[in-house]
Amino acid sequence: MSDLGELVNDYLAIWNETDPAARRAKIDAVWAEECSYINPMAEAHGRDQLDATIGAVQAQFPGFVFTLGEVVDIHHEQARFTWELGAEGAEAMVVGFDVAVFENGRIRDVYGFLDKIPTP
Repeated sequence: MSDLGELVNDYLAIWNETDPAARRAKIDAVWAEECSYINPMAEAHGRDQLDATIGAVQAQFPGFVFTLGEVVDIHHEQARFTWELGAEGAEAMVVGFDVAVFENGRIRDVYGFLDKIPTP
Protein backbone atom coordinates (compact mmCIF):
# COMPACT_ATOMS: atom_id res chain seq x y z
CA MET A 1 0.00 0.00 0.00
CA SER A 2 1.29 3.47 -0.82
CA ASP A 3 2.14 6.15 1.70
CA LEU A 4 -1.30 7.63 0.99
CA GLY A 5 -2.80 4.25 1.79
CA GLU A 6 -0.99 4.34 5.12
CA LEU A 7 -2.54 7.76 5.77
CA VAL A 8 -5.97 6.17 5.25
CA ASN A 9 -5.08 3.57 7.88
CA ASP A 10 -3.86 6.35 10.18
CA TYR A 11 -7.13 8.20 9.57
CA LEU A 12 -9.22 5.29 10.85
CA ALA A 13 -6.84 4.71 13.74
CA ILE A 14 -7.47 8.29 14.83
CA TRP A 15 -11.25 7.67 14.82
CA ASN A 16 -10.62 4.61 17.04
CA GLU A 17 -8.23 6.34 19.46
CA THR A 18 -10.10 6.89 22.73
CA ASP A 19 -7.28 8.54 24.69
CA PRO A 20 -7.80 12.28 24.06
CA ALA A 21 -4.10 13.22 24.30
CA ALA A 22 -2.99 10.37 22.03
CA ARG A 23 -5.78 11.15 19.56
CA ARG A 24 -4.78 14.80 19.38
CA ALA A 25 -1.12 13.93 18.87
CA LYS A 26 -2.12 11.67 15.95
CA ILE A 27 -4.36 14.38 14.48
CA ASP A 28 -1.49 16.86 14.63
CA ALA A 29 0.84 14.34 12.94
CA VAL A 30 -1.52 13.22 10.15
CA TRP A 31 -3.84 16.14 9.35
CA ALA A 32 -2.85 19.44 7.72
CA GLU A 33 -3.27 22.49 9.91
CA GLU A 34 -5.90 23.96 7.57
CA CYS A 35 -8.05 20.84 7.28
CA SER A 36 -11.73 20.08 6.95
CA TYR A 37 -14.00 17.11 7.56
CA ILE A 38 -17.50 17.22 6.10
CA ASN A 39 -20.25 14.63 6.05
CA PRO A 40 -24.07 14.91 6.06
CA MET A 41 -24.16 15.11 9.87
CA ALA A 42 -21.01 17.03 10.78
CA GLU A 43 -18.70 19.75 9.56
CA ALA A 44 -15.35 20.50 11.15
CA HIS A 45 -12.71 23.00 10.08
CA GLY A 46 -9.28 22.85 11.66
CA ARG A 47 -7.76 20.33 14.01
CA ASP A 48 -9.59 21.54 17.12
CA GLN A 49 -13.02 21.08 15.56
CA LEU A 50 -11.97 17.76 14.04
CA ASP A 51 -10.83 16.49 17.45
CA ALA A 52 -14.11 17.62 19.04
CA THR A 53 -16.13 15.92 16.30
CA ILE A 54 -14.32 12.62 16.75
CA GLY A 55 -14.80 12.82 20.52
CA ALA A 56 -18.53 13.45 20.03
CA VAL A 57 -18.87 10.45 17.71
CA GLN A 58 -17.06 8.25 20.23
CA ALA A 59 -19.42 9.47 22.98
CA GLN A 60 -22.44 8.71 20.79
CA PHE A 61 -21.17 5.20 19.93
CA PRO A 62 -19.15 4.04 22.98
CA GLY A 63 -17.10 0.92 22.40
CA PHE A 64 -17.70 0.89 18.65
CA VAL A 65 -14.82 0.63 16.21
CA PHE A 66 -14.26 1.84 12.67
CA THR A 67 -13.03 -0.78 10.22
CA LEU A 68 -11.75 -0.20 6.72
CA GLY A 69 -13.51 -1.73 3.74
CA GLU A 70 -11.70 -4.04 1.36
CA VAL A 71 -10.60 -1.58 -1.33
CA VAL A 72 -8.80 1.74 -1.03
CA ASP A 73 -8.84 3.46 -4.43
CA ILE A 74 -5.99 5.97 -4.70
CA HIS A 75 -4.93 8.24 -7.52
CA HIS A 76 -3.10 11.53 -7.63
CA GLU A 77 -3.53 13.13 -4.22
CA GLN A 78 -6.85 11.57 -3.24
CA ALA A 79 -8.35 8.31 -2.03
CA ARG A 80 -11.81 6.87 -1.68
CA PHE A 81 -12.63 4.04 0.66
CA THR A 82 -15.49 2.43 2.53
CA TRP A 83 -15.68 1.95 6.27
CA GLU A 84 -18.02 0.46 8.87
CA LEU A 85 -18.75 1.42 12.45
CA GLY A 86 -20.04 -1.09 14.97
CA ALA A 87 -19.35 -3.29 17.94
CA GLU A 88 -16.60 -5.82 17.29
CA GLY A 89 -18.01 -9.00 15.80
CA ALA A 90 -21.47 -7.50 15.26
CA GLU A 91 -23.18 -6.14 12.18
CA ALA A 92 -22.16 -2.55 11.47
CA MET A 93 -24.58 0.13 12.65
CA VAL A 94 -23.13 2.77 10.32
CA VAL A 95 -21.61 2.27 6.87
CA GLY A 96 -20.15 4.94 4.65
CA PHE A 97 -17.45 5.97 2.28
CA ASP A 98 -15.04 8.84 2.41
CA VAL A 99 -12.97 10.73 -0.11
CA ALA A 100 -9.71 12.01 1.37
CA VAL A 101 -7.64 14.72 -0.27
CA PHE A 102 -3.95 14.88 0.61
CA GLU A 103 -1.44 17.70 0.53
CA ASN A 104 2.26 17.51 1.33
CA GLY A 105 1.93 14.05 2.88
CA ARG A 106 -0.97 14.94 5.18
CA ILE A 107 -4.74 14.72 5.06
CA ARG A 108 -6.15 18.09 4.03
CA ASP A 109 -9.86 17.35 3.51
CA VAL A 110 -12.24 14.45 3.96
CA TYR A 111 -15.69 14.34 2.40
CA GLY A 112 -17.89 11.63 3.86
CA PHE A 113 -21.05 9.95 2.66
CA LEU A 114 -23.30 7.78 4.80
CA ASP A 115 -24.83 4.70 3.23
CA LYS A 116 -26.38 3.24 6.39
CA ILE A 117 -27.29 5.04 9.58
CA PRO A 118 -29.32 3.93 12.60
CA THR A 119 -32.97 4.90 12.59
CA PRO A 120 -34.56 6.10 15.83
